[in-house]
Amino acid sequence: MSQRTSRDGEPIALELTATDRQLADAFFEHLLVERGLSGNTVDAYARDLEQFGGFVAARGVPLAAVSGGDVLAFLKHQRERGLSARTVARRLSSLRGFYLYLVREKQVPASPLARLDSPRLWKTLPRMLTREQMETLVQAPAAAGEGPRALRDRALLEVLYATGLRVSELSGLKLGEVDLTVGYVRTVGKGSKERVVPMGGRAQQSLAEYLESGRPSLVKGGRSQHVFLNRFGRRLSRQSIWSLVKASCRRAGLPADTSPHTLRHSFATHLLEGGADLRSLQMMLGHADLATTQIYTHVTRQRLRDLVKRHHPRG
Repeated sequence: MSQRTSRDGEPIALELTATDRQLADAFFEHLLVERGLSGNTVDAYARDLEQFGGFVAARGVPLAAVSGGDVLAFLKHQRERGLSARTVARRLSSLRGFYLYLVREKQVPASPLARLDSPRLWKTLPRMLTREQMETLVQAPAAAGEGPRALRDRALLEVLYATGLRVSELSGLKLGEVDLTVGYVRTVGKGSKERVVPMGGRAQQSLAEYLESGRPSLVKGGRSQHVFLNRFGRRLSRQSIWSLVKASCRRAGLPADTSPHTLRHSFATHLLEGGADLRSLQMMLGHADLATTQIYTHVTRQRLRDLVKRHHPRG
């Protein structure tokens, strides 16, 4: 069986049986066409399903004949490999969606996951930066001078922190989706749902400086409508944005495991600490379920507990 490696270092089975491949491809088409999910999201479903397909194939079980015991064995195998509860829960969610689709299409009589609960999520709180660390981070590109790329990097970090956009949303952001007069960005998130996110004055200023003095040098006479461009005049990829954030963190002396998603967590946590309500935060983050947003209430509570432990005489 030919293999490739996923982003978390696991082998991914590329060769399912013809019948299993037909079921999987029909499901992916359903996600793209009927549910309108993005290509990135469908790719994530594909990685999860191929992992599972390879596992049960080794047990001699086709996808349409999987039992709850097979699913439990897969989840146990994943945990034994050291994968986080969040990753395992995501894979379980992908499988749940796949088998609900098969039930609806009358390919299987019932879902093998009907009686399975999701693993407990967020056993560790999401990593975030303090306000002081964020200030240090957004200042980091200035160390590289005031050239086009330094202006771009500063604007990108400011916008990430000011809006909480996902890295894929920032990569796809276009000029027509930014309003610097009113101060907002418009983006299309998961499930092709559009949302409008306000943007603060410092992010507006940095973005205006980049658009006026930095982007024209990067676009190189091209016609790209994307806001953030690489040195070839094409939009910055998700991977490039990750690298940019990592490089800025190194320059600022911040934790090496800081990522664009860390800035999203920081945006959400700092807003809650400042008095924002959960519903407003849910809308700005683009969460379909308020329960997903509620993790940030645990973050703020944990920080308060840590504060008491450090500073109260009987902490």
